[in-house]
Amino acid sequence: MDHASFIIASYALTFVSIAGYALYIVRRARRLGALTSDDDKPWI
Repeated sequence: MDHASFIIASYALTFVSIAGYALYIVRRARRLGALTSDDDKPWI
C-alpha cells in the first residue's frame, strides 16, 4: 500500500487526459461540421 497514492494519481491523470482530448476532438468536429456544406456530407 506504499505506492497506492502514486497508482491512483496515475489513473486519475490518465482519465483526465483522455477525457480532455475526447472533449477537444468532439468540439473541433462540431465546429468543422458547421463550416462544411451539406453537399460535402454524404451521411446526410
